[in-house]
Amino acid sequence: MGLLNSFSFQRLQGGLDAANKRQSVLANNVANADTPGFKRSDVSFESVLAAQESGLKPTLGAKVTDSRHFQFGNVSAVPSAVVSTDETTSMNNNDNNVDMDREMALSAENQLRYNSYVQQLNSQITMMRTVVQGG
Repeated sequence: MGLLNSFSFQRLQGGLDAANKRQSVLANNVANADTPGFKRSDVSFESVLAAQESGLKPTLGAKVTDSRHFQFGNVSAVPSAVVSTDETTSMNNNDNNVDMDREMALSAENQLRYNSYVQQLNSQITMMRTVVQGG
């Protein structure tokens, strides 16, 4: 088993992938803020990962045939980020539900989250380098 294949690194990679996907989704929301009928999307990863880690999963496994499916059951792999669209709300008269202030706040939060994932990854790599090279 390689050091970079540990579950910790897989979770960090999943977090980085989710942050990248979230940034793309948020940018798409902002780009379509004035598009009539556009419905904003969001990305879930941390909540799915937390549910998996806390054991809030069914005992039966399921075959996942599409990357948009939730993974559940006895899953040891890190779940993928899930994109969902909010079809139920409207912010404007044109049936669009993008709130620019909210999108900007979520984008800033996502940037902080991404930076913390990178910092954690760098910290683990530094620890491994110290072990391999010797203080």
